[in-house]
Amino acid sequence: MKYEIILYWSEEDNAYIAEVPELAGCMADGPTAKDALHNVELIAQEWIETAQELGRPVPVPRGRLKYA
Repeated sequence: MKYEIILYWSEEDNAYIAEVPELAGCMADGPTAKDALHNVELIAQEWIETAQELGRPVPVPRGRLKYA
């Protein structure tokens, strides 16, 4: 996956959170950083597939974001 992923620990959720900022609302969690990254890769693929099925645009990966 070529999209930027932001990974952080959430005390509130007691889990690692992984977000893909370029794919609106695309995020996943896990008990370890590795699990969160794995889960968000699956969710991102589902996000892309769903967008394509609905005829919605899929953003082109931009790489590292300057505002993140």
